[in-house]
Amino acid sequence: MRIVYIHQYYCNPSMAGGIRSYEQARRLVARGHTVDVITTDITPGDRELGWRVTREDGVTVHWFRVPYSNDMSYARRLRAFAEFMVLAAVKAARLRADLVFATSTPLTVAVPGVIAAKLRRAPFVFEVRDLWPEVPIEMGALRNPVARRLAGALANFAYRNASEVIALSPGMAAGVLARRPQTPTTVIPNAADLELFAVGDEQVRRFRAGHEWLGDRPLIVYTGALGAVNGVDYLVRAAHRMRELDPDVRVLIVGHGKEWEPTKRLAADLGLLDETVRMWEKVPKSELPVILGAATMSTSFVRPIRGLWDNSANKFFDALAASRPIAINYGGWQAEMLRDSGAGLVLDPEDTGAAAELLVKHVRDDDWLERARAASHRLAVEQFSRDMLFDRFEAVLHRSAPRHRETALS
Repeated sequence: MRIVYIHQYYCNPSMAGGIRSYEQARRLVARGHTVDVITTDITPGDRELGWRVTREDGVTVHWFRVPYSNDMSYARRLRAFAEFMVLAAVKAARLRADLVFATSTPLTVAVPGVIAAKLRRAPFVFEVRDLWPEVPIEMGALRNPVARRLAGALANFAYRNASEVIALSPGMAAGVLARRPQTPTTVIPNAADLELFAVGDEQVRRFRAGHEWLGDRPLIVYTGALGAVNGVDYLVRAAHRMRELDPDVRVLIVGHGKEWEPTKRLAADLGLLDETVRMWEKVPKSELPVILGAATMSTSFVRPIRGLWDNSANKFFDALAASRPIAINYGGWQAEMLRDSGAGLVLDPEDTGAAAELLVKHVRDDDWLERARAASHRLAVEQFSRDMLFDRFEAVLHRSAPRHRETALS
């Protein structure tokens, strides 16, 4: 099958960011499919004209430089979405395709996907990574009534034209079905890359020994975006209390985003920066395994907004792949999973002092840590392994292609 795969922010392991699309695309090629990825190049540098093409593990990747960062204004980010929407529509329409696949965010990637699918008379499959416009409305980021209606219409357009929708969490699937009950919808969450995160004891020992501030101290890590939805200041405030309870506990924040500087200033104002709290700029995905391997516990946070509970953050599944306990400060499907499995902690979303006490207690509890690591590993292997979830993903594509052919012949 020839597949056109549209993802505005595609990453490979040498880049900082999620590699879901990379892993799915290379596995499709290994199964005999032909895959063209259409994406943007957002790395710093001079703006180049035209498309740049690379081959990665058999996948043909078409890059067009469209500047983007979370530091941009809302209007500037919308401009980047619109620019890619037009560019991708033209590029996708020129590529041969038996199926067109598009993955959000942003929601605007559905437009080139639908256009290319209709021109090529091919099925369109849409993947929902964040529920738009419901989440930005709940956050207060999308206040204009006209903009809300337009965003809702775009979501309806995407779901209506999709042969099937893939949602990254049960809550996202429920949101899709609330708008379009007749659209087949399958939940395929983010995955645990077990092979990537298989780090040896000697690598971990060298990492810890190479950082004098760490040594054999307990280490709590956060890896990923520092955006408006994440609220990583929660961890810094908890660290302030943790220092009083156990001065040896260390916190490492690795990532990037609009809230990087405010979070760093908060850590400095509380007297934590470069002591209890260390902050590193984003690193390539390939460097995360040793960091998580050295961690006592990983973390994932969101602002106290109900709609954010339906997230499917890569950092959660990376922790499982690394067999590390994970602490989160929200409810929903991931919280239920942690409570049921014993693979981590669910922290109070508002009380960072109580969170600090819980974290300090558990990073020193060797028996609990051993049980939680084993539980994380079981979840990674039995429910979230990349290979297992890829089989489910490929099955959706195969279902959509025959369904399209039958409809066209009738």
